[in-house]
Amino acid sequence: MKAAVTTQAGEPKVIQIQDKPIPSLKDGWVLIKVKAFGLNRSEMFTRQGHSPDVQFPRIQGIECVGEIEKDSSGTYKKGQKVAALMGGMGRNFDGGYAEYAAIPLTIIFPFESDLPWATLGAIPEMFQTVSGSLNQALEVQKGETLLIRGGTSSIGMLACQLAKHYGLTVIATTRNADKEQHLKDNGADHVLIDDGEVSSKLKAIFPDGVDKVLELIGIASLKDSLKCIRPKGTVCMTGILGGKWTMKEFTPMGDIPSMGRLTVYMGEAGNLDKALLQDFIDAVANGSINIVIDKVFKLDDIVQAHTYMESNQSKGKLVVEI
Repeated sequence: MKAAVTTQAGEPKVIQIQDKPIPSLKDGWVLIKVKAFGLNRSEMFTRQGHSPDVQFPRIQGIECVGEIEKDSSGTYKKGQKVAALMGGMGRNFDGGYAEYAAIPLTIIFPFESDLPWATLGAIPEMFQTVSGSLNQALEVQKGETLLIRGGTSSIGMLACQLAKHYGLTVIATTRNADKEQHLKDNGADHVLIDDGEVSSKLKAIFPDGVDKVLELIGIASLKDSLKCIRPKGTVCMTGILGGKWTMKEFTPMGDIPSMGRLTVYMGEAGNLDKALLQDFIDAVANGSINIVIDKVFKLDDIVQAHTYMESNQSKGKLVVEI
């Protein structure tokens, strides 16, 4: 098979197209004929050498979509469409940057769809982050109010669409007033201009606070986001768009309001419901959710794709189609 092998840590050119043996299977693993995969910044960081547990050479790729080629367990028939994500893919074992991938059954998600493979390839990791945050961490329910802090990010935009699909009222934030209509066109019911403090603006609309907050900026706005929830409301920190992991001063019995709840979502395939992936794909197919794809590359163009990802020019998901 043809595979894109990251030979060592470094610039995009360390990824080389090589001929490799089709992987043999262990018990509890399946062989996928890969059709497409999305590119992720975590793969860029790994390629740069910022993932200390990853050993090179390595076939990267933390997600892929394709068809079952072989499943000795009999769980899936040959030709079944599946997605695979996380669980050590492309880090602890070879991942999706290849024509075939051996993947544990535990991170396989079957689905049915007539969508193009390039569209399907954009879905798994975005679904994992957004659906996991909303369904598993925040446990959103129809009729609730949701504040998305960092609404113009790709995850924020998709979270808004999915929340509206579920029947929630959505408030989205942006630092740029010029993007207010963009957020409303994406489905947001209310838009708040974020100057570092939005809690007072939010309370002017919802005096008791909102039910849930999806925090995508991180610790820079976390304390203010906690001021936005109603009693027994929940804040989930999923993103760190602000670029900082740790907070110098945090007082739980002051910064977390009485009976307020704070959680995080860090993304594991085991947290996800297989039925929710099918629902997500169906929503994309019927137009309820719009997946924005910036560019589609071929496997031979993987160096160009990584170079483009590293340039920060993309305005949507980058996908490689095999």
